[in-house]
Amino acid sequence: MGDEYPTLFRSEQMSLVQLIVPTEVAHDTIAELGELGNVQFKDLNPDVNPFQRSFVGEIRRIDEMARRVRFFASQIEKEKEPIPIRPLYDSAPLVTVGPRAAQTLDELDVKLAEHEERLTQMNDSYQLLSERLRELVEARHVLRETAQFFEQAAVRETEVRTSLDDSSAPLLQHDDREQQFGGGDLQFDLEFVAGTIDRARLSTFERVLWRVLRGNLYMNYIDIQEPFVDPATGAETRKNVFIIFAHGDILLSKIRKVAESMGATIYPIDVNPDKRADSMREVTGRLEDLQIVLYNTGANRRTELMTIGESLASWQDVVAKEKLIYETLNLLNYDVRRKTLIAEGWCPTRDISQIQLALRHATEESGTNVPPILHELRTNRTPPTFHRTNKFTEGFQTIMDAYGIATYQEVNPGLFAVITFPFLFAVMFGDIGHGFIIFTAAVVMILSERKLAKADLGEIFGTFFFGRYIILLMGLFSIYTGFLYNDIFSKSLHLFHSGWDVNNGTAVSNGHTYPFGIDPAWHGAENGLLFTNSYKMKMSIVLGVIHMTFAVCLQVPNHIRFKRFSDIYTNFIPQMIFLQSIFGYLVICIIYKWTVDWDKASTQPPSLLNMLISMVLSPGSVDPESQLYPGQSTVQVILLLLAAVCVPWLLITKPYLQWQEMKKIQGQGYIGLGADDVPRHTDDTTLEGEEEGNGRAVVEANDEEHEEHDFSEVVVHQVIHTIEFCLGCVSHTASYLRLWALSLAHAQLSEVLWDMTLSNVLGMPGLVGIVALVIVGVLWLVLTISILCVMEGLSAFLHALRLHWVEANSKHYEAGGYQFVPLSFARLNEKQ
Repeated sequence: MGDEYPTLFRSEQMSLVQLIVPTEVAHDTIAELGELGNVQFKDLNPDVNPFQRSFVGEIRRIDEMARRVRFFASQIEKEKEPIPIRPLYDSAPLVTVGPRAAQTLDELDVKLAEHEERLTQMNDSYQLLSERLRELVEARHVLRETAQFFEQAAVRETEVRTSLDDSSAPLLQHDDREQQFGGGDLQFDLEFVAGTIDRARLSTFERVLWRVLRGNLYMNYIDIQEPFVDPATGAETRKNVFIIFAHGDILLSKIRKVAESMGATIYPIDVNPDKRADSMREVTGRLEDLQIVLYNTGANRRTELMTIGESLASWQDVVAKEKLIYETLNLLNYDVRRKTLIAEGWCPTRDISQIQLALRHATEESGTNVPPILHELRTNRTPPTFHRTNKFTEGFQTIMDAYGIATYQEVNPGLFAVITFPFLFAVMFGDIGHGFIIFTAAVVMILSERKLAKADLGEIFGTFFFGRYIILLMGLFSIYTGFLYNDIFSKSLHLFHSGWDVNNGTAVSNGHTYPFGIDPAWHGAENGLLFTNSYKMKMSIVLGVIHMTFAVCLQVPNHIRFKRFSDIYTNFIPQMIFLQSIFGYLVICIIYKWTVDWDKASTQPPSLLNMLISMVLSPGSVDPESQLYPGQSTVQVILLLLAAVCVPWLLITKPYLQWQEMKKIQGQGYIGLGADDVPRHTDDTTLEGEEEGNGRAVVEANDEEHEEHDFSEVVVHQVIHTIEFCLGCVSHTASYLRLWALSLAHAQLSEVLWDMTLSNVLGMPGLVGIVALVIVGVLWLVLTISILCVMEGLSAFLHALRLHWVEANSKHYEAGGYQFVPLSFARLNEKQ
């Protein structure tokens, strides 16, 4: 029953199935299987060019529809005022299966084309009207500013002439020119050019004109206050009105050419003030009419976009699903008469009955009487790995899958990571207060998960939300280890009777034993740091060896499952003996040393690190002054000999058994097609499968499964594996000291933060003390959350991740599989 009922202990049983689907129900069948989401289709046309497959025309049509839908979405996003988009769950569904499926798609295609045509025409009209509006606004500014310039010039000229005597008149002034200033209007014989130019180019424009005309000009410019907005891009442009005076057609022609090359717009302005006034009135009238037309065009465009927004989500969903359906149909292969499609794919064995029901439902929906045929194929090809998870276990499984996808039917470390990962995190993060903060944050996310799942959370917060259950357990375990460390925001709790009484600064044992966690008397003691250092360092070694031992033990179910029984006594047993004879012995010595009352012992407590070093460098010699227990030297020599025997055991036994197996096969008289080929052993089941039409699957299986390695490769692999394990036992055990280091750093950082903030204001009296307590308390809370909870939490998370990926998984995890990726519309909605 263990193999039939799915668990996270191993990947689910998978089956290779073949579908024979009539052409008329192929679309509806794939759509139904996409809704079900538990079939991974194989590509039966690997040698066919993507542009030469059967449903390329349909995919191009869907791509064109998708382009139009993306165009609508981009137009809605560009609107300044947000346009509501009806969510998918609130939209009317478009039925794209059944007898009317083709008609529905045709109608949708026509509707999208009509909306695109109308929207494109409105955009073009709106852009053209906006351009004309901009030109009229610029013309109005040019007329207004030039009129002000001429009026100011006339006033100045009149003031100058009334203040001068006849004797001071210019020598070259002629009477006919003086007559030009009749009637109070100023008339110029100098011609001018007026227009607008981008403010950023004005200085360059002025310098170029000065050099081209050699200073024979007079230029005046005025800023236009309001910016001009491009209707297509939304970019703002600021411009200036300029007026340039020069004499002669040649100079004016040069000015116009330079202005056009600099992107300026020139407007014809008459010298006569009456004509300028008429032009101003005409421009103002046209501007008012154009603004009305532009407003109406914008309102119609917004109405069109609101109509599109009502159905946009359902259109996006239909287009994405249809494209996925036809891409899947391109993986299928036609039979000889092109009346049916043949599909192959992987699915969970326990879901075959659901798939058959879905096929029957697709047949009923399509209105035909010819159902698709499904039958299992016998194959030796390695199936994909599929672990059925829920929202609680998904995060932990994702962490393990990031290291590598488990080999099919291999023991899944993600199951045990549900407990070991948050526990190792909590060992480094142990604090009741900090654990409660992250536990509360996780609870808030879990209680609001329905609302948050629909919101766009961004990349960072979305990652935290995805791992909300991981954070929940990390906080829970941190509270537990916080009670073990008796640590809450760097302070201790006196939950039980302390085992020490302090008299005149000296701690005296009172006979009590603190029942749970560290006695609060150690907090604040002079040797408290030394005690916690020693305690946490030894605890990290104990936990590390236990974790590695458990990881090594996970080899056994793998060897049994894959019928590699020889690996149990060629790999597992020597590895276990090697690990326990050195580091398991160290753990036993640590626990034994904790149990001895050294005040009553005849010897001093030995240094376990020195003991382990001398055990290897000078076996058999133990200093009586630092002896841990009687017979220590004999026990250590035996353990060291066991460890030494395990090295050649690991090196030799497996390659020797492989060599014997090869000799046995060659002794039976078999010879392969190649020099090193192993003969193909074909059983009755395989032959029966070939006779039933399973030839393709069987041939692929033979191509995959009969990959033999040279004997020299086996030897080299075993040597590398042995060296890696033996050296890894040392380095990995030392690596678990990070549990001690990060726990110590976290506790010390918490204590420093308390001493530098709240400790300074807790005793302050009066109103000043209350205000200081509030301000410093807020500062302490912000720093606690940002530094101790977030930054230190991420650091502990990464270290716990490394301990699982490197120290534990390297002992048993092969990670040679590939992920089960079924055709699923649910995943498509998640991506959207």
